[in-house]
Amino acid sequence: MDWKLNEDWFEKLRPEFTKEYFLWLYKYVTVKYESDTIVYPKQEEIFNALNLTKLDDIKVVIVAQDPYHDGSAHGLAFSTLSDKTPPSLRNIFKELLSEYGPSMAVERTYNNNLEDWAKQGVLLLNRTLTVEKSKANSHSKIGWKTFTEEIIKLINKQDKPIVYLLWGNNAKEIKSLIDNPKHLVLEAAHPSPLSASRGFFGCDHFYNCNDYLKSNGVDEINW
Repeated sequence: MDWKLNEDWFEKLRPEFTKEYFLWLYKYVTVKYESDTIVYPKQEEIFNALNLTKLDDIKVVIVAQDPYHDGSAHGLAFSTLSDKTPPSLRNIFKELLSEYGPSMAVERTYNNNLEDWAKQGVLLLNRTLTVEKSKANSHSKIGWKTFTEEIIKLINKQDKPIVYLLWGNNAKEIKSLIDNPKHLVLEAAHPSPLSASRGFFGCDHFYNCNDYLKSNGVDEINW
């Protein structure tokens, strides 16, 4: 497999790479990248979320739908290297501001790259890891969800406190895979402009997440 994935995750996910669904997925996506079709993120960034956050280091899991399809995706859910803040990320920052006040959130607002979260143990996982230009959900039915659900199953087996932030119906679909009593699942509406006012704003997920980690002796996330 040519896609860049660190040894830690590769060994744990090795059984998936020989299954029929993944072999088909790999061939399909590779052909798309090699054709005139524009696919995001870059091939070397497909597994960026896994490469930045090892399984043993995970404290929090944030689940999203698929990468930004405008060229700003770099393999981390909700994150972008662009100076232009996507609407959903803007609302995430608004919620942070509501929960923690200007001292934390104003500084965060100027940085759309969430790699610092990933390096603290926040797995920023899209359910679908690739997408075609200007075609949201274009790769949602080619096997990625089967693959990312296996990732969630591996995380569910971790014998330590982990918090899942499930925003929107797409993310909530994985809830049935989480039955570890040491883990906490927090649900809310998606932070997109269409739904943020219907349960995302005021959810207090960032505060409640850190409160749970702290109460279990785990270092909090510096959002």
